[in-house]
Amino acid sequence: MERLSAVKSWAQLRWQGTIVCVVLALAAGFLSDHYGAPVMLFALLLGMAFHFLMEDKACQPGIEFCSKTILRWGVALLGARVSVDQLMSLGPLPLIMTPILIVLTIGIGVVLARAFGRRTQFGLLIGGAVAICGASAALAIAAVLPKDDRGERDTLFAVVAVTALSTIAMIGYPILFSMLQVDDTQVGFLIGATIHDVAQVVGAGYAVSDEAGDVAVFVKLLRVAMLPLVVLAFVVFAPKGEGKAASLPMFAVAFAIIMAINSFGLIPPMITEAAGITSRWMLITAIAALGVKTSLKTLAGLGAKHMAVVVLTTLFLLIAAVLGLWVAGQVG
Repeated sequence: MERLSAVKSWAQLRWQGTIVCVVLALAAGFLSDHYGAPVMLFALLLGMAFHFLMEDKACQPGIEFCSKTILRWGVALLGARVSVDQLMSLGPLPLIMTPILIVLTIGIGVVLARAFGRRTQFGLLIGGAVAICGASAALAIAAVLPKDDRGERDTLFAVVAVTALSTIAMIGYPILFSMLQVDDTQVGFLIGATIHDVAQVVGAGYAVSDEAGDVAVFVKLLRVAMLPLVVLAFVVFAPKGEGKAASLPMFAVAFAIIMAINSFGLIPPMITEAAGITSRWMLITAIAALGVKTSLKTLAGLGAKHMAVVVLTTLFLLIAAVLGLWVAGQVG
């Protein structure tokens, strides 16, 4: 009875804010389905419109729950979308190039952040988001970096910026890559290796051809599979700053465990699909909660230097991927 009472008390404290974030996520999904814009962007904008709810003490615990706990669960369930067989089917080139591109992109993110007078933490956040999987990576990395007010603003900015740039890339990159002397498989690799978010990779890849789409998705999943390793590396090596030091990211461990189970074929396809859908909605809900926690005025005040870091890091990844194919002799 005491445990039941504790659960009831816990739920009563968080249900109002949680319901707000879930409704915002559903509204974002509805708008995305009807107008074609990224659902993450809608979730952010709707959340920021309800920033005043952070002044409501009844809503605060639920909003915090969605922006942290729901976020971690959503990232963990991403593991159901990836298997070792999928990654090995790509052949040696992506398996060699992808980790190199991730390390270089994170490194250049830090260098650019310092060059523009931003914090090392911001460089790690942007470098990881650009290098791995956009908004999802930004949220996962932010969860293990030291916690402070600037960190939350940087996280929200990263989510908005990489989502916007990913949408632009979805339209522009297929046109750009078509100008190179490469086949659909190589175009698929470039799309999967350079576009930030999974949804935009799917849109860009299959806009070229089914073959390009399949390769793009597999390469993107390889990048996603690197997420727990990068997060663990940040826990060990990232600067602790003045905020609370990061602890062992159990959600990253859960991601790796779920991916391993899925690799052995122990997860039925129906469960895998359900986990993917659940993960997506959890991440949308978490982004809506982050939006509620941050005002548009505060975000706008971060300045052009923040955007310069994101744009230049994105351009670096694009150039590095094309040069990598050229060095491998696959670009004429």
